[in-house]
Amino acid sequence: MKRLFMNPDPDADSKPLPWPQWVERHGRVFFLYARQQTRCESDAKDVLQEALAEAWRRSPDRSPDKAVVFATIRRRAIDLGRSMDRRQKRELAVGHPGEDWFYPDFSEGDTRETLAAALARLPADFREVLTLRIWGGLTFPAIAQLTGVPCATATSRYRYAIEHLREHLAELQP
Repeated sequence: MKRLFMNPDPDADSKPLPWPQWVERHGRVFFLYARQQTRCESDAKDVLQEALAEAWRRSPDRSPDKAVVFATIRRRAIDLGRSMDRRQKRELAVGHPGEDWFYPDFSEGDTRETLAAALARLPADFREVLTLRIWGGLTFPAIAQLTGVPCATATSRYRYAIEHLREHLAELQP
C-alpha cells in the first residue's frame, strides 16, 4: 500500500520530450484526472483531447507544463458540465429525461475495485487534490493555484484524503 502513495516518476518533467513520448508518459494521469472531472468516459476523452490539442498549440516546440494541462482539463470539464446541465434542464422541461450519471468500469480485480470504491467515497475536493498530488505529481502550491484554494487548504485536503483511505482500507485487512 505504501507504493500507491509515492510519486510515480519524480524526474519525469526534467527532460524535454517529443510530443508522442510526452503524451505517452503523462496521458494516463491526465485521463484519470479528466475522468474524475467529467460524468462519463467519453466526456473525459473529449475533454482530454481538447486540452492536449490546446497545450500543443500553445507550446509546439517544447513540453507543456503539466499544471497548465491539468488546469485546462478542469476548465474544459466545468464548461462541458455546465453545458450538459443546461441541456438536461431543457430536456426535462419538454419531458425527455437525460442519461444516468457516471458508472465506473471495474474489470481488473478486487484490489482495484476496492481502491476505486474507497476513492469514490472521498469528497470530490479531497479526491481532486489526491489525484493531482499522487498521480499528477503537482506541488501543493500548484494544486492550490489550480483549484483556487489556499495552499494550506490543499495540503489539509490531501492529508484528510489519505487518512480517510487508510481508515477505509484498514477495515479490509484480516
